[in-house]
Amino acid sequence: MPGGRLTQQERQQIALGLADGLAYAEIARRLERPTSTVTREVMRNGGPASYRADLAHRATERRAHRRKQSAPRGPEAARDAYGRDAEAVREYEETLTTVFIASGTPKMMARVMACLTISDTGSLTAAELVARLQVSPASVSKAISFLDSQGMVRRERDERRRERYVVDNDIMYEGMMASARSMAQVAETARQGVGILGSGTQAGTRLENISRFLDFVAESTARAADQAREILHTKPEPAASDS
Repeated sequence: MPGGRLTQQERQQIALGLADGLAYAEIARRLERPTSTVTREVMRNGGPASYRADLAHRATERRAHRRKQSAPRGPEAARDAYGRDAEAVREYEETLTTVFIASGTPKMMARVMACLTISDTGSLTAAELVARLQVSPASVSKAISFLDSQGMVRRERDERRRERYVVDNDIMYEGMMASARSMAQVAETARQGVGILGSGTQAGTRLENISRFLDFVAESTARAADQAREILHTKPEPAASDS
């Protein structure tokens, strides 16, 4: 199986595969590449509808050039304070960003969320996000506003009175609960439509099915989030010592 970065020819094959309506897995199989490689390539270069092989290739070359220019010199350059490989961490951050995008999170918001998630403190200031992502303060502000509205980040002040943006286990819980409440609201609105359009009509039946489905999913999501939160905060019992 070939390794390393995608070639321009491989990117052209990806573009042709997308034009033919092939799934990422099938394109990856033909290239003998992991599906995650193809998914990440497409999602960070405009998505399936806007992917262009030549533009994607030039963008990758620019990213590689920027990394080369900004990389610290010396034997310690490839490792961080925990001994982690810096390039592997960057590649993982891009993979995580791609997964967030594929799940429906807008690109800039996904980049901010991934950056916060892999930070060891789980919190960063706006200035730190700007420096890490090499984007404008306005882009970070817009992304944080969106994530905050979805319950996916928490704002707090540090000892220097700077606003920090936090992701932690409770944020994931709150985000799931916000999603459950949103689904429940859609279900209730659909239920109202049944009375207006008539329960015996096709439209009324469709809305009734939507409301029943979302009621069930919202309740299941909230229950699962509560159970998972309880497990998450339960400390494991110490192992019994031999006597």
